[in-house]
Amino acid sequence: MTERLVVIGGDAAGMSAASQARRLRGPDDLAITAFERGHFTSYSACGIPYYVGGVVTDAEELIARSPDEHRARGIDVRLRHEAVEIDTGRGRVRVRDLDAGTERWEGYDRLVVATGSVPTRPKLPGADAAGVHGVQILDDGIAIRRVVEQDRPARVVVVGGGYIGLEMAEAMVQQGLRVSLVDAAEQPMRTLDADMGAIVADALRGIGVDLYLGERIEGFDTSGGRVTAVRTAERTLPADLVVLGLGVRPNVEMARAAGIGIGASGGIVTDRRMRTGTEGVWAAGDCVQTRHLISGEPVAIALGTHANKQGRVAGIDIGGGYATFPGVVGTAISKLCKMEVARTGLNEREAAAAGFASLSAVVESTTRAGYHPGATTMKTKLVVERRTGRLLGAQIVGEEGAAKRIDGLAIALWNRMTVEEMTGLDLAYAPPFSPVWDPVLIAARKAAELVERDMRS
Repeated sequence: MTERLVVIGGDAAGMSAASQARRLRGPDDLAITAFERGHFTSYSACGIPYYVGGVVTDAEELIARSPDEHRARGIDVRLRHEAVEIDTGRGRVRVRDLDAGTERWEGYDRLVVATGSVPTRPKLPGADAAGVHGVQILDDGIAIRRVVEQDRPARVVVVGGGYIGLEMAEAMVQQGLRVSLVDAAEQPMRTLDADMGAIVADALRGIGVDLYLGERIEGFDTSGGRVTAVRTAERTLPADLVVLGLGVRPNVEMARAAGIGIGASGGIVTDRRMRTGTEGVWAAGDCVQTRHLISGEPVAIALGTHANKQGRVAGIDIGGGYATFPGVVGTAISKLCKMEVARTGLNEREAAAAGFASLSAVVESTTRAGYHPGATTMKTKLVVERRTGRLLGAQIVGEEGAAKRIDGLAIALWNRMTVEEMTGLDLAYAPPFSPVWDPVLIAARKAAELVERDMRS
């Protein structure tokens, strides 16, 4: 008898799960139906700011695999269909056809919940007014770019200084708009330490973004149902368009209502094979909780890299194979005009919260040999455990050629290396790519010296 797999969510995690399950089981053995509330499948959500800013000219360029391509592989993709209720007792999902306005129940034997995340929307007056946009799915990016190109808003306010907020601020600058960014924190990008975040703030000001840091949003002024301004305790900023960059949270309300377990991070709890505690139900992507391999704490980190891997693991398990997702070290990277920003592991604040006593080493170096054309400065910061010298985290801020060095540091973290061990790493060298002493090696050497000095004190 043919089993039925239902997938809720048609982006990275959901379609990776569906694709892997299909590779292992044919359509006569496993019927696969995927429900997606938007108009697209398997797209790069991380590319949305670049589409809004005009770096990517056509939204279709962000799509890795179209619905028709999935259908050709035996996956029944249904767009503009939103799952609104899960009945685990009877093995069924209530689905709403958003275009027809009808609803029906769809039965399943196996279910993948890949509902993703939802933008944090403040519960403040005017937050739901027209002109206030979150950024979650490709449809959101298309809507914002349409507003930018058709309405040419004179004044844009971005609320929140995380990755999405900063990338959307840059996108608006690239579109020639006047941009203000408001954040309750004293620095943008709170995943960095303050000294590194200050460099990012200077870069934002350098491209013309007006920063209002340490100011909490109190509300949104409206007229005729449209946003007209953003209010903080200190000022009122006129706004024709507001973009929310306050981060995201796991989209788990439907799962919670169905009795599927939710963890301390707010994400769905799964085991290493992406199985929930509910029989026949898997979960993957931004909606799930995972384990931070350095702190040991449960975390929910919304990144396409994790979503694809987790979806793959779920699909392999459903298909009868075996794979696991071990956890994350919190590696992330971003680009703000000329400035590249990356981090992995724990920053100083996070290390302290996890119970580590740490030391930090910061070095300034160049991306290439200093004499080679195009060499620019970069800062590398390592956070290491006192006494042991184990690497706990790293941050990089610099120009072209700086940030991808974070990958080597993430590998060192993954393998629980000490900075003393890292000083001997055999890293590639040629003047167009690196000084003879790569910035990673310089930072590791300085950190090792700090650890040795600390041991003697």
